Amino acid sequence: MSEENKQYTFENEQYRKTYWHTCSHVLAQAVKRLWPSTKLAIGPAIENGFYYDLDSEETFTPEDLSKIEAEMRKICKEKLKLERFELPRTEALALMKDEPYKVELINDLPEDAVISFYQQGDFTDLCAGPHLDSTGRIKGNGIKLTACNSAYWRGDSSRKQLQRIYGIAFPKKEELDAYLEQQAEALKRDHNKLGRELEYFTTVDVIGQGLPILLPKGARVIQQLQRWIEDTEQRRGYLLTKTPLMAKRDLYRISGHWDHYLDGMFILGDPYDETKECFALRPMTCPFQYQVFLNRARSYRDLPMRLGETSTLFRNEDSGEMHGLIRVRQFTISEGHLILRPDQLEDEFRGCFELASYCLETLGLKEDCSFRFSQWDPANPGNKYEGTAEQWEHAQSVMKKILDDLGIDYKVGIDEAAFYGPKLDIQIKNVFGKEDTLITIQIDMLLAEKFGMEYTDVDGTKKTPYIIHRTSMGCYERTLALLIEKYAGALPTWMAPEQVRFLPVTDRAGDYCAEQARKLEDLGFRVEVDYRNEKIGKKIREAQMDKVPYMVVVGDRDMENSTVSPRHRAEGDLGAMSMEDFIALLKDVVDSKAKK
Repeated sequence: MSEENKQYTFENEQYRKTYWHTCSHVLAQAVKRLWPSTKLAIGPAIENGFYYDLDSEETFTPEDLSKIEAEMRKICKEKLKLERFELPRTEALALMKDEPYKVELINDLPEDAVISFYQQGDFTDLCAGPHLDSTGRIKGNGIKLTACNSAYWRGDSSRKQLQRIYGIAFPKKEELDAYLEQQAEALKRDHNKLGRELEYFTTVDVIGQGLPILLPKGARVIQQLQRWIEDTEQRRGYLLTKTPLMAKRDLYRISGHWDHYLDGMFILGDPYDETKECFALRPMTCPFQYQVFLNRARSYRDLPMRLGETSTLFRNEDSGEMHGLIRVRQFTISEGHLILRPDQLEDEFRGCFELASYCLETLGLKEDCSFRFSQWDPANPGNKYEGTAEQWEHAQSVMKKILDDLGIDYKVGIDEAAFYGPKLDIQIKNVFGKEDTLITIQIDMLLAEKFGMEYTDVDGTKKTPYIIHRTSMGCYERTLALLIEKYAGALPTWMAPEQVRFLPVTDRAGDYCAEQARKLEDLGFRVEVDYRNEKIGKKIREAQMDKVPYMVVVGDRDMENSTVSPRHRAEGDLGAMSMEDFIALLKDVVDSKAKK
């Protein structure tokens, strides 16, 4: 297929987005035909399909979605031509006078904005496009409406709650069927479902959205990950810090977060009342950790200073963005800041990348990651970024050289940088294909000066250091979610909340199991004994369902021969062996951090 023809196929991302965007208009038209009083909000293409936000007195049911699908297929068969036109603001408002959400969008446009519409038959929508030229380009039997959820207008919980209908569409029914099959498999691995069933976490309405409760299993896994990360960082020269969870607004004013991130912070007090103290829960640790460097005078011999902390952070995410453990309002992160001389930048950045790579490889997530070089938008700096164009060009050129020298295959993300500098974002997708950032490594040439951070160089002059902001593994909650999905709940033995479960065949074997379990517990293994008076087949099945790595079935023969008979959840019966041999097997699996 020629490159010219590829631009009109699903292989081309822009064509795919255009196809799905057109489907969103067909969806809106179908709803208006069936429920004419429905008010339209927005309907974009997204990473996997499309949606439309609607204000309707009707609460859409699965049966309603089937009706809408059928109407969408009719519209596709009608082969309605999509025609673009533009209107002056006054005429645009008059055209949309019965659509309050469209009126608000028009009023929010800049004075010089082009106000464009797309018309298909009797349906007209405010839209910048692009779209296909006809609804006939869409194959009706390749459309599927997948869900209907609530969504606040413009993501603001103080605004009207709308209904959001999601859909997917493909040019061939076979492609749709394959996608739906893949989604069904993904649902089995969805941490939001599986993590609750396996009792890793729960959520409670009276506590709040985005504030999960880690149950004993989930808490134990995160404890294992945290100990491993802190020990790994210590071996790599990191100094452990522990800083407050909140600070006065004065600190965030110095760093710039007060100006650039206020809406994303939880504020304690009135942020606009200068006569009273006002605090904020920390959304990041950097301005706190800088105080460690500032605690006394520093020289070039003190650098690099690698500071690491298991940080609990708070971010006021939009309610529509909340999803299980993937995106939450309180989370824990392996946060670190390296304060260094300019000549140390490349080596230290390399060290941060190698640490992140080691962590991802050990967890089994590296193969699922991609890399994004996140830069500022020089065409639209606005109030989003600190520093001058020259400072940004310098920082990004330095970072580009480092990334190229490391041989990292990255994509460039314009307008994805932090407000103080460019960054490498290590991206990962969940089972449904939604991409999130797992790990970041950022170069910062601005904040040290804002905080008055200096060191005495070898020639006796005062110099301002560079800073690298980085995470070694990323958010613990998000990582746990991704691990549950990656391994379908069967976490590797070294991190599993329960590593071994003893299953006595008879009551007589209970004491023997307790004795062997204590031997493992004394060595630091996580062990349970199932004393219930149930058939051994049921005990094995339930241990399998609980994803326990090793089940040890103990009967009369094991007691007579002083042996145990372990089973692995995937490998099955491992045969009778001495307790010493089983301990050696376990120790090898755990110490090597094998992915089984």
